[in-house]
Amino acid sequence: NTSKLFLVLVSLLLLLPVVEALDAGDTIAFLLGLAVSVVGFCACLGLYARKRNGQQ
Repeated sequence: NTSKLFLVLVSLLLLLPVVEALDAGDTIAFLLGLAVSVVGFCACLGLYARKRNGQQ
């Protein structure tokens, strides 16, 4: 499941159009999206680790 989720996230990143000019709002939105993505990825890794160790 984790590899499928990672594949979907990578494919979505590849489909995003290239932005030619970034202003402050775009930068803030990008950084927030990046932070949410990292937290979500870490949450998926934690869930995988707990399932693998038999804690759930």
